[in-house]
Amino acid sequence: QVQLMESGGGSVQPGGSLRLSCTTSGYTRSRKIMAWFRQDPGKERRRVANIYWDRDYGQDPRYTNSVKGRFTISLDNTKNTLDLQMNSLRPEDTALYFCAASTTCNVDCTSPSDYDFWGQGTQVTVSS
Repeated sequence: QVQLMESGGGSVQPGGSLRLSCTTSGYTRSRKIMAWFRQDPGKERRRVANIYWDRDYGQDPRYTNSVKGRFTISLDNTKNTLDLQMNSLRPEDTALYFCAASTTCNVDCTSPSDYDFWGQGTQVTVSS
């Protein structure tokens, strides 16, 4: 059974940085598709970044426009972690952040329905 657990959330001032980490277990494949989503109260989860990893071709990260140039998603298969480095944080980045893993999606994996497994979420608050 695949299990995901996020850590690293917290409170930070605008312009600050946070690093989220998602520890995975049971997700051992030659091709991985993982993502970070965020959710505001009463709203749907929205993709922040997703990453495709293939044993032969390496990592291919993708980002939603609002975080390009500020966030970096990375997958460490030796540590079984998915990280999200968040720089230049803004108040609008405040949300509950989730990591997710897919066993079924092949392309354009940006919808929550593309993902089978989820962590419990970690809160990020950006406020002065």
